[in-house]
Amino acid sequence: MTKNTSRKGFIFKTYEAPYQSPFDKLFDIFKELITHTSGDFDEAISWLRELDKEYTLTTAEYTIDDFIEDLKKKGYIKEEIDLDGNGGMAITAKTERAIRQQALDQIFGNIKRSGQGNHKSKGQGIGDEHTGDFRNYQFGDALDKVSMTESLRNAQINHGISNFTLSEDDLVVEETMHKAQMSTVLMIDISHSMILYGEDRITPAKKVAMALAELITTRYPKDTLDILVFGNDAWQIEIKDLPYLKVGPYHTNTVAGLQLAMDLLRRKRNTNKQIFMITDGKPSCLRLPDGQYYKNSNGLDTHIVNKCYAMAQQARRLHIPITTFMIAQDNYLMQFVQEFTKANQGKAFYTGLKGLGEMIFEDYETNRKKRIKG
Repeated sequence: MTKNTSRKGFIFKTYEAPYQSPFDKLFDIFKELITHTSGDFDEAISWLRELDKEYTLTTAEYTIDDFIEDLKKKGYIKEEIDLDGNGGMAITAKTERAIRQQALDQIFGNIKRSGQGNHKSKGQGIGDEHTGDFRNYQFGDALDKVSMTESLRNAQINHGISNFTLSEDDLVVEETMHKAQMSTVLMIDISHSMILYGEDRITPAKKVAMALAELITTRYPKDTLDILVFGNDAWQIEIKDLPYLKVGPYHTNTVAGLQLAMDLLRRKRNTNKQIFMITDGKPSCLRLPDGQYYKNSNGLDTHIVNKCYAMAQQARRLHIPITTFMIAQDNYLMQFVQEFTKANQGKAFYTGLKGLGEMIFEDYETNRKKRIKG
């Protein structure tokens, strides 16, 4: 008689990447390139052709020209005519959404989407998410919060089937959790230093903004996200503008950015408000009451720095915490950020470009789980 035995262990084999069509392979690369070129289709395709020459991305059966035709057919690009009457190709809103989704996947990984897509505060009471816990009915409780199943069960136990009645003492209410809403303003530094010293700092900042926008709009739709950029001045941009964002020949007017951020948050009805600021340089610019600019790039200017501290304190009085993500790690700049953070009682992260997205995601998730009292 032979004895059957089962064996447990590991089987090792050569890794096989999931199948991707020729279009999908090129499209993943194209989305990266279009982000780096700030939405310039012709430049992105030029880079793609160079990569094809070096790494043989295409075949005789499927060329770059075939890929461009598929982009047209699938609605990822369209023909546009500029003010000078010259025609050319441009990406569409469909491509912008695809870029945001790719940024989300790259930075935040596979995020499980909840059904309602909101975040909880720690307090129980009259909320809108069921907890599974019950309590006795109290005068003033909304009738739609009464659990009829549990209430009828109590009535049956208390009065019996033969003399079935339902009294106030039989009623029970299911506890719910409040869902706190978060209003966030993301500030992005677009001063010239964001591309100095051979390091592209603006592209990672754009990716973080696109990923955060995609996260909030898909998972936490009741939250709000406003995005602004600051150089010599500060102005608000739309989510759809992010792929086209470029660095300018600007100084860093941090005060203008904070003023605009607080103006935006004052209009929000949510109790929970916060500011995320991504910057790599020192504040070096102010706009004076007469409209002229006061600029000083040499070290930390006391006048400019004190204005920044005053804005941080004003935000604290409005119960708006500021989280600063400082890309540069110069000692004197870190000291400024420490004092700025102390004035606001906020937080600061001293980071390079690697891991920036994960830090912002983790901080956003942490902040949205706690109730900020107004």
